[in-house]
Amino acid sequence: MFEIPEYTTLALQMNMTLVGKNIQRGTLGNSPHKFVSYNQTHEEFEGLTRGKRVGLARVRGHWLTMDLEPGYRLLLGECGGKVLYHTPGAALPEKYHLFLAFTDGSSLTALTAMWGAFELYEVEKEQERQYIKGMRPTPVDREFTFDYFSALIDELLQGKKRSVKSLLTQDQLIPGLGNAIAQDIMFNALLHPRHSLADLTPDQRRDLFEAITNTVHAVIDKGGRNDEVDLFGKPGGYVRLMDSHTAGKPCPECGRAVEKLQYLGGACYFCPKCQV
Repeated sequence: MFEIPEYTTLALQMNMTLVGKNIQRGTLGNSPHKFVSYNQTHEEFEGLTRGKRVGLARVRGHWLTMDLEPGYRLLLGECGGKVLYHTPGAALPEKYHLFLAFTDGSSLTALTAMWGAFELYEVEKEQERQYIKGMRPTPVDREFTFDYFSALIDELLQGKKRSVKSLLTQDQLIPGLGNAIAQDIMFNALLHPRHSLADLTPDQRRDLFEAITNTVHAVIDKGGRNDEVDLFGKPGGYVRLMDSHTAGKPCPECGRAVEKLQYLGGACYFCPKCQV
């Protein structure tokens, strides 16, 4: 599933490649998928996108918007799979959940592997959508400061007990993060997935904040994770330190075997010596 580094990479590439193109035809999926969300019928989507001009793409958390001028925004969110640009004459995938054909012969397709949203809104109305409305600051936002992060933890301590993994992956407390990047964040912060937020020392709060921001920017700098592809079908350059391929292998810091733990709806990979 795309997380904030992958969406950031896609948006940057869209802004370099698609801006100014005119849409000849826009169509929704030709492959039924019960976990894909549309807010227009096929006929409505085709009518509303025809003749539109592609504007800027932007990212907030797990959501990417692309302006379709005048007056509309295309919303892609909560999805994985592939969002691909096709040059004129290139072979197109047989299945897709979104297809935009441009007047110059190029095109854009999107296919999600699990679930996702491909929706079209009048400008600004997408801000009222569930999960976007009231979204907290993300790790790439200017508002995501240590003071904000520490206040977020203080707020959470007034409610139910939470762990470090819960903070990183549940309830969109830090939008744009997911189980994949959370593994390296926890390793870089030297914190166990089950470590209670209530037990964080002041230094550990600071270490966790820096691990979040530094890891996210490191993945962005590499063009996303190596198990996801960019707009041109090229895998990202970031190789995770902690994932299914490292389970049972030596920790890169201490050499002890990396362990696997099922926790909070997904697998965790961690070093039992380094992460406390």
